[in-house]
Amino acid sequence: MLMQQITDWDDAYANGVHIPDGNDYPAKWAAAAKLFRDQSLAAEKADLDIAYGDGPRNRLDLFHPQGDSKGLVVFIHGGYWKAFDNSLWSHFAAGALAHGFTVAMPTYTLCPDARIADITAELGKAIELVAAYIPGSIRLTGHSAGGHLATRMICRNTPLGNDVLSRIERTVSISGVHDLRPLMKTEMNDTLHIDRMEALLESPALLEPVGDTRLVCWVGAGERAEFIRQNALLASMWKGLGAATASVEEPDRHHFNVIDGLLEASHPLTCALCA
Repeated sequence: MLMQQITDWDDAYANGVHIPDGNDYPAKWAAAAKLFRDQSLAAEKADLDIAYGDGPRNRLDLFHPQGDSKGLVVFIHGGYWKAFDNSLWSHFAAGALAHGFTVAMPTYTLCPDARIADITAELGKAIELVAAYIPGSIRLTGHSAGGHLATRMICRNTPLGNDVLSRIERTVSISGVHDLRPLMKTEMNDTLHIDRMEALLESPALLEPVGDTRLVCWVGAGERAEFIRQNALLASMWKGLGAATASVEEPDRHHFNVIDGLLEASHPLTCALCA
């Protein structure tokens, strides 16, 4: 048996440099998202820049389906808790909208202006606010750091109240980082400031899920080994704690295109979230 040890933690969690034309993705996302927002506004199917808190980044966008809404999908963006906002991802609401869900896309204060624990609290407020206006089933999803934050909402020390928790039927973490401890070994921790106590309190893989949790952990089979490990880790840990879990490695997908399934109503990723 060949034993392997990670010696370069920065490389283990680096994505763009290992993806062809990786640096081009944010600009492509931003252009597609702006077009989607413009079209949604023209059709009167969007409410943008809704405040859910006092911070300048405590804002969310809301996209509405044709006809009556059957519930709420919340998509939480990634960026290692230190980059991006919700304006890059609007078009990824398309698949859930086609299933009849209203889609909320919040943004949040970034590190180092906030700790990860603060971001958790902010997103709890965002979900509570929008859930008060959109009845029905709630589905949570997020990509990368957003996958962490989505699953963090269904841990026993969640910021969500019981009324909202009881409506969450499914959570899909896409390429999520569920154990924060390895990130303490990376240079990005100069910005994130994760310490051991925060890692223990904010890592879903080290916490217990709330009752009746249904979780899908989804990752690209072509992603970095650490993301594949983190994906399987949470599904395995929570299955052992009584949650209904599934772990999926989608072939021919890397960290930046694994979310493309959300664009299509019939894609298995969208169906895992909305069916």
